Formats: sequence, structure tokens, C-alpha cells
Amino acid sequence: MNHSIHSADKATHLKIVVVALVAGIAVAGLGISARTNVDYSQTAHVVKAGKPVLITSSDLSKVQ
Repeated sequence: MNHSIHSADKATHLKIVVVALVAGIAVAGLGISARTNVDYSQTAHVVKAGKPVLITSSDLSKVQ
């Protein structure tokens, strides 16, 4: 049994690398499968300006 990573042999290092790789792939797979948005396309919607609108903060009518 190796109590330190410095004194571990090559087989132990390989086991650690394999376990970390499998865990990383599992986390990435879980993250990809958890996405609910199926539409990956990004489209820009164009909004054209309409008629000017007057907005006031009071209920009174503006007289010009």
C-alpha cells in the first residue's frame, strides 16, 4: 500500500490517471445529457422601428 503519491509505482499512477479520466468523461456526459435545449441554432431576430410613441408617467393628457 502506498501512502504517498511520490512513492507510488507506475501501476498506481496509471490507476489514478484512468480513474480521473473516467470520472471526467462521466461528468462531461452527464452535463451534455442534462441540457434541455434541443435547438442549437442561433438566429438573430430583426425588430423594425414603428411609429413614435409618447410615454408619460402621469394620467393627464399632453396638450400641444
